[in-house]
Order: sequence, then C-alpha cells, then structure tokens
Amino acid sequence: MLHLLNLLAAIALLVWGTHIVRTGVLRVFGESLRGILAKSFSNRASAMAAGLGVTTIVQSSTATCLIVASFVGKGLVTTAAALAVILGADVGTALMAVVFSFDLSWLSPLLIFLGVLLFISRQDTFAGRIGRVLIGLGLITLALQLIVGATRPLTESPAVRALLVALPNEVLLDIVVGAVLTVMSYSSLAIVLLTATLASSGLLPVPVALGLVLGANLGSGVLAMIATSGASPQVRRLPLGNLVFKTLGALGAIALLPQAHVLLQQLVPNVHQQVVLFHLGFNLLLALIFISFTGLVGRSVERILKEPRQDANTARPRHLDPSALATPSLAITCAAREALHQADIVETMLRGILPVLKHNDLALAEQLRNMDDTVDELYSAIKFYLTQISREALNEREGKRWTDIVSFTINMEQIGDIIERVLQDIEDKKIRKAR
Repeated sequence: MLHLLNLLAAIALLVWGTHIVRTGVLRVFGESLRGILAKSFSNRASAMAAGLGVTTIVQSSTATCLIVASFVGKGLVTTAAALAVILGADVGTALMAVVFSFDLSWLSPLLIFLGVLLFISRQDTFAGRIGRVLIGLGLITLALQLIVGATRPLTESPAVRALLVALPNEVLLDIVVGAVLTVMSYSSLAIVLLTATLASSGLLPVPVALGLVLGANLGSGVLAMIATSGASPQVRRLPLGNLVFKTLGALGAIALLPQAHVLLQQLVPNVHQQVVLFHLGFNLLLALIFISFTGLVGRSVERILKEPRQDANTARPRHLDPSALATPSLAITCAAREALHQADIVETMLRGILPVLKHNDLALAEQLRNMDDTVDELYSAIKFYLTQISREALNEREGKRWTDIVSFTINMEQIGDIIERVLQDIEDKKIRKAR
C-alpha cells in the first residue's frame, strides 16, 4: 500500500511540475511568445517552426493552441495557417518528452536549489519568475526518479505480475484510458513521461504503453476543445481541426502499431526511449502528412462552425474569451478590447447629443439614454472577467495594465451616467416644452 501511495504522490508531483513550468513560462514570456506566433503566419513552414519553438519553451501544446485560437477568433489569421502552428506545437511537446527521457537525475537538486533561491529572494521580479520555472523543471526530473523508485517494488510483487499478464491487448481501450488520463491531468507531456517510466520499469507492456501514448495525443486535442467550449465558433475551429488531425492519425497508427513496436525494438534497446521516440515519430509523421491538408481541414471546420449572425444587441460582450483566462497576458488583451467596445458606445451617446438639441428628437434621446444600460452591463462583464485573472500571474507591466483597464471602465460607466442625466434634462426642459 505504501509503495502505491508513493507512486501516486510521484505522479502528482510530475503533473504539478509541468503545471508550474507552463504557467511560469507564460508569466515571464507570454507577451513575447504571442508576438512570435503573430509574426509566423506568412507561410506554413514558418508557422510550424514557430509552433514547435514556442511549445518547446512552454511545454504545453494546449497552451499554444489556446493562444493561436484567440488570433483566429479575432480574425488576425486564417484557420489553415493556425493549424500549421499546431502541427509544429505537437512536435515541440514531443521533443520535450525526448529530452526528459535522458538521465537528468543529477540536474534535479541543482534546479530546485537555484529555483527556490531566486524565487524566495526576488519573488516579484523577473529573476523570481525564472526561479519558479527552474523549480518546475527540477520537480519534473525529481518526480521521474521517484516514479522509478516506487515502481520497482511493485514490479516484484506476484500479484502485480499476475495482473499485468491478464491485461487485455486492446489498443482502443488503451487509447481511451490515455485520453482520459490526459484530460484529468491537463498535461499530455506528463502522461507520456509517466507511461514511458512505467514501461521501462516493467510495470506496463510496451504495446500497452504505445496505445496509451496515442491516447495522450488524442487527449491533448480533447483538452483544447474543452478549454474553448464556451468561446465563439471562430475560436473553436482550431481545436476542432487539431482534433481531426489527431483522430485520423491515431486511427491510422492502430494498424501500424505492431510494426512500429518491432522497428523501435530494433533501433533502440532502451524501453523508455522506445516510448518517447514513438511519441515523437507519431507527431512528426502527423505534421509531415497533414501540413498539405491544413487548407482543406480549415475550410471544413469553417463550414461546420459557421460565424454567427451579427447580434444587434451591443450589450453582449464581444471579446471576453473564457479560454484566454488560462493565459493571463492574453486575457488582459481581451479585457482591453472589450473596454474599447464600451468606449465606442459612450462615444455614440456623446455624439448623439447635438442632433437631439438641433432637432428636438425625442426618440433619439430615449434611444441614447437606453445605451447607458448597455454601458453598465459591459462594465459589470469586464469587471467580473478581470477578477477571474490571477493577479499573481501578471508581471509588473501587466498588473499596471489591469489597474488601468479597471479605472478606464469605471470612468466610461460614470461618463455614460452623466450623458444619460444630460439627455434626461434635455427631454424634460427643452423637447417636452417645445423650446
């Protein structure tokens, strides 16, 4: 029982380590990474390279997918170009799995020591945020060591060996389990590393491990779909296209799984590296095969998820993307765009005062006064959205921008109230008295 608890604790530490690295990198380099991605859409090759590079740093293809999906939602890039980025992102996270497959046990104490030192001594600075990333990397390498240590006694247990022998060789079941574990842990990288470690310890047969890896890839696609489920159809197109690629790739890989296992055994004797290289090979082939079909898949998902008709009701927030909350710097940008939407309505109210005065237009005056309700509703929506952004995840410049947006929306709400009172006075003292 103790060995099982140790294994579960090590798995939890692995998941937590990947979470710390992902959030830490986004806090430090989030704006820069968004800039790199925004400039990479000129052709498919550069888009794929940017996705690969950014995901290698962030260690999460899901995070990259959410960032790029926001660009699609704003109309800054086509779905086809964004899909090329995601194909590169999947290769990037697979490369990180290969890096962690090497023996980095000597690096773990150094990373944790330096990370804690920087984080405690300079917590709110750039160095402190880098320290947080180093802590996460150290925890990942430490967790992998703990998993190896915890699985060794389990593999020697007669009961566990009997259970492993009785495991059904059902690839579809393995894929489903891998996908579910990935969704639960919010990290395909963690599940791939865990699977490789368990396979190298003898706790998992290699064919089962390969099926779990396919499931982890499929699960990362499902994760992005779940994360954008409340977003606009434009935003949801990219995760859907990504899931189409992964599903087709997984179905094709099922038929070739036995041959892939034999080939890996011939090329690499180390079981741990067999699993991670299968993960890398799967994503590389996926990228090379489907890079030519990004246009076709992009058009298909655009037909499935059509743009909604423009809503005449301006009170509905247009830019507050719930999926962007996972990337605080991106969420700040969404809030700023919505604040400008609020300001546009206030400007419309202000410009309408002169025609009301000139023509004694009672209907226009009432219409402009009703716009104040829209301004108030947008203010409430923006304020609630901003409260959902973790202030700890913002750097100093983003924190100031957060405060500026709050102040700006408050001012717009107050200006709207003033304009409403002015219009009410014009109605009562001029229009209704026919002056």
